[in-house]
Amino acid sequence: MYFKDIIGQEEVKERLRQSARTGIVPHAQLFTEQGGAGAFALALAYARYLNCTERTETDACGHCPSCLKYDELAHPDLHFVFPIVTKKEKKKEVCDDYLHEWRGFLKGHPYFNLDNWLDYIEAGNSQALIYSKESDEIIHKLSLKIYEAEYRILIVWLPEKMHPTCANKLLKIIEEPPMRTVILMVSEAPDLIIGTIQSRAQRIPIRPIDTNSMVEAMRARFGLAPDDAKYVAHLASGNFLKAMETISLGEENKFFLEQFKAMMRNSWARNVKGMRALADTLAAIGRERQKNFLAYCQRLIRENFVYRFQSPELNYMNLDEASFSAKFSPFVNERNVVELMEELAKAEQHITQNVNAKMVFFDLSLRITVLIKR
Repeated sequence: MYFKDIIGQEEVKERLRQSARTGIVPHAQLFTEQGGAGAFALALAYARYLNCTERTETDACGHCPSCLKYDELAHPDLHFVFPIVTKKEKKKEVCDDYLHEWRGFLKGHPYFNLDNWLDYIEAGNSQALIYSKESDEIIHKLSLKIYEAEYRILIVWLPEKMHPTCANKLLKIIEEPPMRTVILMVSEAPDLIIGTIQSRAQRIPIRPIDTNSMVEAMRARFGLAPDDAKYVAHLASGNFLKAMETISLGEENKFFLEQFKAMMRNSWARNVKGMRALADTLAAIGRERQKNFLAYCQRLIRENFVYRFQSPELNYMNLDEASFSAKFSPFVNERNVVELMEELAKAEQHITQNVNAKMVFFDLSLRITVLIKR
C-alpha cells in the first residue's frame, strides 16, 4: 500500500509524510475512523514510507529493498496484531498462526472491515479477539534487535478487541517502547480501548472520504458515469466499503434488507409463526453478523423516519431500500421512532452479551408488534 493508492485524505497524508521527513515520529499513534475511510491503509503506507530508503517528497519509491519486502508484507521489522478466532485443532492460537492468511487477505482487500476478515478465515459463529497470549508474543518481538530497517513497526488493527489481560500487559511497552520502535494502532471504536492506552498514544482522526475524491475514485476505478458516481458517493457518505456495496448491492446487504422486511411484516401481521422462523434464521448467522444486522435495522429506521420529510439530500438508501420505504416509512413516526431505536439497540447489546439469539430476535419482533401500530 502506497499513499497514492489511498482515496482522498490528502491532509493526513501530508502530516504523515512531514513526520517521516523531519524524523519527529511519535512512538505510539492511534488512527481512528468510523469505517471505510482508509485508516489501516494509511498506517501501512506510513510504515512503508518511514522505512523506504529512497522515498520521494510524496511517496515511497517502490523499488528499494525495503519496499520490495513491504510489497510481500514480509519485512522482518514489520509486525501485525489483529483479531483472530482460536482453532486449537489447527493450532491457531496467536496472530502469527494466521500470518499467511493475513498477508493474502491484505493483498486482495486494500479497504476492509472485521466481517470481511472473518469471512476470509471462515470464522463461522466465533467472535474474534486479540487474546491475552498475544501480549507475550508482542513483548518478545519488540525485545529483539532491529534487523535492517530504520524503524521497527508494529501495526495493531482493532485494539478495542484486545482481551483486558493483553491490554494491561502492553501498557508499559506502549508508554516506553524500545528505541526506534513505532506502534501504529487502527481503531473503529476508540472509546472501547482502555483509557490508559488511549492516553499513551497520539490520536490521528481519519475523517470520512470527501465527496469529490469519492466521485473521482468511482469514475476511475469502476468506470461510472458522472451522475452515477455522484449518487454512489452520496449514499456512501465517505465510506469506501459502502460505496462498493452500493455498486454491487452485496449479498449481505440484500440478505439484511429481506430479513428487515420480514421482521416488520411479521410484526405488523402479528405472525408468530413467521417471527419464530425469522428468529431461527437470524440465530444461525453468527454473532458478528447478528450485530451488523441490528445496526443495519437501526440505520433503516432512521432513514425511514427522515424519508417522510421528502428531502432526498438527507437520505442514504439504495434503490431497493428506497422502494420498500415508499410504503413502509409512514409506520415510522414521532410516536414510535425513539422506542424502535431503543429496542434495536437493546437487542444488539444482548447479542454482544451472548444472550440466546433466538430469544433476543423473537422478543424483539414481539416488541415491534406493539410499537409499529402507533
